[in-house]
Amino acid sequence: MAGAERTTKKLAQRIDLNYFKRPHPFRRWRFWLSVTAPVLAVLWLAWCGLAGNQRVYSGGKLSSAHAVLVARCNACHVKAAGAFSARASDQACLSCHDGPIHHANQTFTPNCASCHEEHQGRMQLASTADASCTQCHLHLKTSGSPTKFVRNIRSFGSAAHPEFAALRPGAIDPGTIKLNHAVHMKPNLAGPNGPVQMDCDNCHRAPTSNQAFRFDSATGMPVTIAEKSQLSIAISARAYMAPVTYAKHCVACHGLQFDKRFTESAPHDTPQVIQAFLVQKFQQYIGGHSNELREPGPDRTLPQKPAPLSVRLLTRDQWVAERVGESEELLWRKTCRQCHALTLAADGGLPTVAHSNITARWMPHANFNHERHQMLKCTECHSGALTSHETADILLPGIRTCEKCHHSGADAAEARCFECHTYHDWTKQKEVKGKLLLSGLGCGE
Repeated sequence: MAGAERTTKKLAQRIDLNYFKRPHPFRRWRFWLSVTAPVLAVLWLAWCGLAGNQRVYSGGKLSSAHAVLVARCNACHVKAAGAFSARASDQACLSCHDGPIHHANQTFTPNCASCHEEHQGRMQLASTADASCTQCHLHLKTSGSPTKFVRNIRSFGSAAHPEFAALRPGAIDPGTIKLNHAVHMKPNLAGPNGPVQMDCDNCHRAPTSNQAFRFDSATGMPVTIAEKSQLSIAISARAYMAPVTYAKHCVACHGLQFDKRFTESAPHDTPQVIQAFLVQKFQQYIGGHSNELREPGPDRTLPQKPAPLSVRLLTRDQWVAERVGESEELLWRKTCRQCHALTLAADGGLPTVAHSNITARWMPHANFNHERHQMLKCTECHSGALTSHETADILLPGIRTCEKCHHSGADAAEARCFECHTYHDWTKQKEVKGKLLLSGLGCGE
């Protein structure tokens, strides 16, 4: 009816109150699915339990190191008596890799799983969050003697991290070998075959490269010589620089000539060994040159007056002693002292040579790998090498140099604590005996 008023009562009368009582395919399927799905889930869980398959209980993918344990949850999750859940226990971790604690005087030892969180995907467990480190180092406390380390560190950065200990005020290079880096980096440096241009890697090389260098006679430029050494086997990777040695890196320019009668150099060894070498060489020489035992005597005449003929006749022992003394005078007072700190004996005996005391590793509490930085020019980080004239100069890059690449942000290199520091000293790892079986891990199935 046109114009009729549509009241709420009239609209309610149009609703079919028996709608839900009539059968409908959708409601029928919904009922059976709500019953069947839980039943199937329970049956599946029961079947996995009877078969020993624990993958269904995993909270996420395991790291690559533990991926093989995905079917063996109880290898890590040891259930304690009276506890409902089985948490990952330190006992389970230590059964495979028993690493020592950080420091003997630490007051807090975190649980393994609190720093190394599993079920986060195929990640490296060593990539711990900074919070794992700062839970102690933000307010560092130790037992016993006071700590020598900085007590408040929040993160990496000049504002939240101190300057490296080797570069703090008052630190000097303890080495006694006299080396002027600025002179060695000059262009047109005098070499054995003419002007040369030195570069950092002529002397500083990784242990695995293990190369010495010499100067090419045609071009006058430094060329490398491949050598085999146990050092390249004992030290893995290209993390640190191999020690600079005279035989590999210095002898090409700095020879130890001691007498014009010989083309060979004296050995780079202790004064006792050098003296024995000199005595032997001159004894062998005079045996075939006995005419040199007759030497002109010292000229004591006045100027412009004829010199009388004066000849000294020496015994072999006298001749050898004088020649050895002259060679030692040249070596001790000039050649060797160019690089070494010598203390000459007051009675004319052999000098004392100070220990070289070259630092093999400047940052013992941090890890650094030169291979990962080999795309950079050496002087980008070690810029002080171009201007350093003093042996006491420490030519390491400071923290501000590292911050140019290592800082927060998606476009930066990793800057979390684990990148340079480790908690465990794995060189002191305790021996463990494996107990797992391949069949129990599900391997080969």
